[in-house]
Amino acid sequence: MLRAYIRENDRLVATDIDIAAGETPLGAAVWYNLTDPTRAEDDFVESCLGIDIPTRAEMDDIEPSARLYNEDGAEFMTITALFNADSDEPMKTPITFVLRNNQLVTVRYADPRPFKLFERLVTRPTNNVYTSGEKVMLGLIEAIIDRLAQLLETTGDEIDLISREVFRNKTKNVTRKARDLQEIIERIGKKGDILTLARESLVSITRLSSFHQTMESGNTKSAKDLRQELKILQRDAAALSDHAAFLSNKINFLLDATLGLINLEQNQIIKIFSVAAVVFLPPTLVASVYGMNFDLLPELHLSFGYPLALGLMVCSAILPYLFFKRKGWL
Repeated sequence: MLRAYIRENDRLVATDIDIAAGETPLGAAVWYNLTDPTRAEDDFVESCLGIDIPTRAEMDDIEPSARLYNEDGAEFMTITALFNADSDEPMKTPITFVLRNNQLVTVRYADPRPFKLFERLVTRPTNNVYTSGEKVMLGLIEAIIDRLAQLLETTGDEIDLISREVFRNKTKNVTRKARDLQEIIERIGKKGDILTLARESLVSITRLSSFHQTMESGNTKSAKDLRQELKILQRDAAALSDHAAFLSNKINFLLDATLGLINLEQNQIIKIFSVAAVVFLPPTLVASVYGMNFDLLPELHLSFGYPLALGLMVCSAILPYLFFKRKGWL
């Protein structure tokens, strides 16, 4: 899909362009928004700006030279964005910004939430801020950073909740407690995935900011304001990246703690079986001795032989138990 945003009366107006029907935008667009574009839509934008739109394979390339470069007087900048963050399967997607002659082209193959919110914001009748391609790009990056900040805040709250569940689990049932810890590990893994994707996105934004600053030129007040805004976004991305690293360390700590608790539960179960085996070993020995088929076992002919054997078995079971209890092994 191709949607062009045209400047009218100091604000942007969205226009859907149907290439098959031969429609063209009314004047030069400030922002060409390509979402899962067809080859014809790519060709149309290329003819409007005189540039080559990168393919999906080129956008997926992680090499800096393939993600951040200058060609034919245009800046090509690709970041990694996060989408489906509220679902059980968060994913990442590349988004390419192409900036030339103060016109912006965005190429993406997913629909992250910041784009939806920004598209509604930029077309408001009272909004006269985003009147150039560079301003639109910075606005989109700010929307993505704000979304990541909200996501990290929510993830941090959920990690605190997991921490309380790990260290304040009062369940006495061993089986239920094991299931709870297993569920906690799964939740920790999901939060770790989200943090990894968020950090990757923030790093890519930081790299884009650094690259665009090196391409910036001009000493006008507007250019200085844009550079200052870009520096603020870069600092925000760096601060959020540090916060994501802190949360990742906390996730690793909780994972180690949960695995340690599982090991303690397993050791407790093994200890119970070991104690039971030791307690019942002496009675088994007594029963084995008096179960021998020899005629010269003196106790076999005693009238109290059977109660005596039972008493020996009971005593041989109780004495080890009391010994372990006194040592504090139980």
